[in-house]
Amino acid sequence: MPVLADLKVKLYTDGAEKASILEMVQKPWIQGFTTNPSLLKKAGVVDYAAYAKDLVAAVPNHHISFEVFSDDLKEMEAQARVIATWGKNVYVKLPVTNTAGVPLYDVIHKLSHEGVKINFTALYTEAQVKASVDALRGGAPSIISVFAGRLGDAGHDYMPVMKYAVGLARGTDTIEVIWASTREVWNVLEADRIGCHIITAPADILKKLEGLGRAPEDISLDTVKGFRTDALAAGLTLQV
Repeated sequence: MPVLADLKVKLYTDGAEKASILEMVQKPWIQGFTTNPSLLKKAGVVDYAAYAKDLVAAVPNHHISFEVFSDDLKEMEAQARVIATWGKNVYVKLPVTNTAGVPLYDVIHKLSHEGVKINFTALYTEAQVKASVDALRGGAPSIISVFAGRLGDAGHDYMPVMKYAVGLARGTDTIEVIWASTREVWNVLEADRIGCHIITAPADILKKLEGLGRAPEDISLDTVKGFRTDALAAGLTLQV
């Protein structure tokens, strides 16, 4: 069983709450942050540009991904160009398609080969991975985000597409793979074992990594102690 220091996969925090990001950036093993419109909504972000620039100023030396939110391909491209100006550490997230299912491969090819760092997101299939790598190959440093967790939620074995993505990306000089929609600490070990470049996960999952490698017997005892503490706190009684 590895410990935190043994992991080779880069660890990114997935979230948009500034306080959480500032807490996690203090941990030397966190190397970046990813956000998306759903997380921004949860964090109550209204002025996107002001929020993002403030965050970049607070975290200038870590990767940060900010996503476009338009559904029109031309406007998505325009938003990407604006987001790219927010900082040298900023990657622009674009989804694999718009809501009508129109692919963005030509858009990311154009932007990437003009020097925009791309995080191409919401990939689920080998065909999407192949087309993405073909579009980004030879461009600026870029990332493809494969949503392993959501595949698992639907009962699909995510490992074949994850291994395929890692294999293709490692055949390039500029493309990395993010294991996205992480559900548990075990996924971090899975990502590390297949040589995945990056895994992004909520802060509550990443914090558990500090206990990686604990003996099952110790976990068992802590569980029992927790049950006992909660029983006392609840004031449970039973006449025997």
